Amino acid sequence: MSKITFDGVKVGDEIPALELPPISRTTLALFAGASGDHNPIHIDLDFARSAGMKDVFAQGMLSMAYLSRVLTQWAPQRQLLSYGVRFAAITQLGDRIRCSGKVVEKIDRAGQQCVRIEVTAVKAGGEVTLAGEALVALP
Repeated sequence: MSKITFDGVKVGDEIPALELPPISRTTLALFAGASGDHNPIHIDLDFARSAGMKDVFAQGMLSMAYLSRVLTQWAPQRQLLSYGVRFAAITQLGDRIRCSGKVVEKIDRAGQQCVRIEVTAVKAGGEVTLAGEALVALP
């Protein structure tokens, strides 16, 4: 990770995207174990079908975790001041997700130089699954 500075960043700059392999049952099971989210709708096909779903689907927090990787691969985690998303669509098994971010504002927050970054997680077909923003302090 190269050192990102406030003066070296411009509004409109894109941060490096993260392309992920297709979502698999293994991914869902591993994330359930790591996160403690054992909701059966994400890992039990019979339960998901009884709830009216065709199959299990990804935890929303999985895509949020992927988006946070985009941010922390760009700037150290300690510089991340705030981060929030809005869940927009379900991520199904087999979906390929691309996570990206763009600098949309440079601001001074209580004497600290920061950038506001819009982040999105998008399916290969173009459907947005998560959209949000982060505030990152930069030296």
